[in-house]
Amino acid sequence: MVHRTDTRRRMLETAAELFHTQGYHATGLNQLLAAGGAPKGSLYFHFPGGKEQLAAEAIEISSARLRDQLKAITEHASGPADAVSMIINALADALAASEFHRGCPIATVALDASDDSEPIRLACAGGYLSWQEAAAEYLSAQGIEDSEQLATVIIASIEGGLLLAKTQHDLAPLRAISAHLRIILDRRS
Repeated sequence: MVHRTDTRRRMLETAAELFHTQGYHATGLNQLLAAGGAPKGSLYFHFPGGKEQLAAEAIEISSARLRDQLKAITEHASGPADAVSMIINALADALAASEFHRGCPIATVALDASDDSEPIRLACAGGYLSWQEAAAEYLSAQGIEDSEQLATVIIASIEGGLLLAKTQHDLAPLRAISAHLRIILDRRS
């Protein structure tokens, strides 16, 4: 017998993947249920707020995963410039491996549904903020002044680079951002 928490977890994992690649509006309830191997009535049983609640929680999971990945990468970096290059390389590798289908784990939903849903907007905003905070914390620990502002520039640059790379099917925008952020960070270190 499958436990309720297993079904809920599968639905969240499935939703995180489908929303990442397709967006919110292009992902239907039947698709979510079928891909997650969940019975029809289970969506509202596990997520009384429906698809909107499922999306907000899936975004939180995706955001936390990327934040943890960013933190893990910085632990192995020799300094801020190296850390940013390593992060951009990891994201570029993942984008290329997905044949340019999987960019930022929350951008598709942020662009697609954050105007329509306050819970989804808040989940997206919280995800981006968690990445900025992780970057600012790392930069501050490295002795860089204005770490919060610089973290915003870094996250916004990478996010824009991912969007350009995804739409152009070319990693050149990410490589250019990496090179320029390296120059900025080398000067600040």
